[in-house]
Amino acid sequence: MSGHIPELVAGVRNPAALSACSDHADAVYFSIDRFSLRSRARDITLDNLDAFVEQVKSSGLKAYLAVNTVIYPEELPAVDAVVEAAASAGVDAVIAWDPAVISRSVECGLKLHISTQANVSNWRTAEFYRKLGASRVILSRELTLEQIKDIRQHTDMELEVFVHGAMCQAISGRCYLSNYLLGRSGNCGECSQPCRWQWTLRGEDGAEVELGGKYLLSVRDLCMIEHVPELLDAGVDAFKIEGRLRDPGYTAVVSRCYREALDAYRDGSYSRERALQWKEQMAAVYNRGFSTGFYFGAPGPDGVAVEKDMNASPVRRQVVGVVQNYFYKQEAAEVRLLEDGLSVGDFIVIEGVSTYLEQQVESLRVGDSNVLKAEQGQEVGLAVVGKVRKNDRVFRVERFGEKAEEKL
Repeated sequence: MSGHIPELVAGVRNPAALSACSDHADAVYFSIDRFSLRSRARDITLDNLDAFVEQVKSSGLKAYLAVNTVIYPEELPAVDAVVEAAASAGVDAVIAWDPAVISRSVECGLKLHISTQANVSNWRTAEFYRKLGASRVILSRELTLEQIKDIRQHTDMELEVFVHGAMCQAISGRCYLSNYLLGRSGNCGECSQPCRWQWTLRGEDGAEVELGGKYLLSVRDLCMIEHVPELLDAGVDAFKIEGRLRDPGYTAVVSRCYREALDAYRDGSYSRERALQWKEQMAAVYNRGFSTGFYFGAPGPDGVAVEKDMNASPVRRQVVGVVQNYFYKQEAAEVRLLEDGLSVGDFIVIEGVSTYLEQQVESLRVGDSNVLKAEQGQEVGLAVVGKVRKNDRVFRVERFGEKAEEKL
C-alpha cells in the first residue's frame, strides 16, 4: 500500500525526550519557559533555544515552538522577544492562536501552525487562518472523522490531528475550572487538573449518588493506533502525539509504535493484530486508559476513567537514587541510593534533562567489593550503557511489584 504518509509530530520537554523519539518522529513540538500551556516544562529557555533547535535539526527533525497561551497587554514586548528568538534560532514553525503571536510570527517570516486552542472545526475557519499567513491548522479534538473529511474536501491547508495522549474535559483545552477553584489559569499554562481529582456527586436531597467510581471528570487518553488507515483515508497531513510533560520513556514507546504503524501502512503489513500489539506496548507506559475520543462520535461513559487513579499502566517507576559522578573510561556511574536499594538484575531507567537510558543492572560495586545488592543509603558504583550526568535520577521499573524483566 502506498500514498502520502503523514508527518509524525511528538511533544518533548527537553533534550532527553528529543533523543528518545529522534529515531521515530519527523518533527517535535516544544515550548520555552513562558507563554506555554505546559508551564512546568521549563528546561528549554531563551538562553538555550538556539542550542536545542540545533540539536533537533542535527537529529534530522523539524522544530515547532508552541506559543499558545492567552496574551495580556503587558506581555506583548516579551512575546515579541520570544518570536524574534524563534526566527533567529531557525524554528520551522510557531504554533499559535492569539492574533498578537500570529501577526508577529508572520512579520518575522516564520511558518505558522494554528494551535488546537483556536478550535478550528470547519474549512472556512481554516481558510480564514490561511489568509492570515498560516500553512497548517491543528484541528479541534472534538471533530469526528467524517467532519475532518469534509474539511479536507474544501481546503488544501495542511491538517494536523491529535492521535494519542491526554484529552481535556473542556473544548480544545480551553478550561476555566482550575482558575475558578484555585486561581491557576489553564489558559495560561498553570492548570491544576481538577478534572483528575476525586469527586462526589450528590442529589438535591443531599444523598450521595453511587457511580462506581470517584474520578467523575477524568477523561481517558486518546489512542488511535487501531485506526491509522481511517485517519489516512481522511486526508490528514500530520499525526500529533501529546505528552510534553511525560517522561522520555513514554515518548520513546509511543513515537516508536506510531512510526511502526505508519511504516506498516506504507508497506501493506498493517493489521489489527499488530495494532493491538502496539496498543499493549503503549499501555505499559503512563496512561489513563484509552479511548478513541470524538473520532467516531461523542464519547459515552466509557470515555471517562471513573474507577482508576491517574495512571492505569501496570508498570511503575520508583526512584531509588541520584547520580553523583560519571566515569567515562570505566563506563560506570557513582550513584547515591537515597530512596531504596538496588540489585543486580533490576531493570532501571536513568533520566535527566539531557539523559535517558534503559538497562538492566549488570554490575554493582560498594567500596572495593562487587555485590549482588546495595542498600538504601549506600553509594554504589553502577555499570552503565551510556553517558550519564550528575543529578540524573535512577528509577527501578516494576510491574505490580514484580521487577520488569524486559525492555518496555
